[in-house]
Amino acid sequence: MNHSLLIAFQTIIRKEVTRFSRVWLQTLIPPMVTTGLYFIIFGNLIGNKIGLMSGVDYVNFMMPGLILMSVIICSYTNVASSLFSAKFQRYIEEIAIAPIPHWLIILGYITGGVIRGLLVGFLVLLVAVNFADCTCYSYVHAVLIAFFASLLFSLAGFINALYARNFDDISIIPTLLLTPLIYLGGVFYSINLLPPFWESVSKANPLLYLINTFRYGFIGITDTSLVISYEIIAVWFIALYLWAILLLRHGKGFKI
Repeated sequence: MNHSLLIAFQTIIRKEVTRFSRVWLQTLIPPMVTTGLYFIIFGNLIGNKIGLMSGVDYVNFMMPGLILMSVIICSYTNVASSLFSAKFQRYIEEIAIAPIPHWLIILGYITGGVIRGLLVGFLVLLVAVNFADCTCYSYVHAVLIAFFASLLFSLAGFINALYARNFDDISIIPTLLLTPLIYLGGVFYSINLLPPFWESVSKANPLLYLINTFRYGFIGITDTSLVISYEIIAVWFIALYLWAILLLRHGKGFKI
């Protein structure tokens, strides 16, 4: 990367980090509060009634899923809201005509999303240590999946923002699609508890593989193959990246 491109990359990242850090009470604290409530209600109150899940305490079982859920949602919403704001305020056109390659625009925005997503994940982990045993079975898998999940959904948020025509279009995807997929991805239960038909249906949910591989990183338990999980991640990353590049080349979403 030459000097001019490096300056452009650093500028986008600085803008993204400054944007969410200035309103940290809205961007960093709410996931910590929400996760704390999940641990109190589902972990301490309901979890004591459930007992063990896949051979471990229920609170330890759901802990990785709650952390990754925060990473995914924050990464997605950070990029989607930031890029749409650029469209709404009309300065996205200046970015588009600047001598910056499309891949650098994408990289700058998703890096901002990854930074916020991983930062939120770390803060949620600090909350989790007060309720669950957060010893790590495999740091490699835990860190890689957190990074890949943040990367994938930052890309997804980028694409969402390009298609969005108003602010409602930014919130409708996380509300009607992303959140249900996360909850049905095995955050609170093992898919082995499901009847065969619904277990097969659940395996069509890509988030199931992210959550289970992340859980393996913490407690060494997974309902899915690690190899298949990483293959699915690679396929989705390539598909989303090519989709984003194609949209930028055709000027999709530069105007509302």
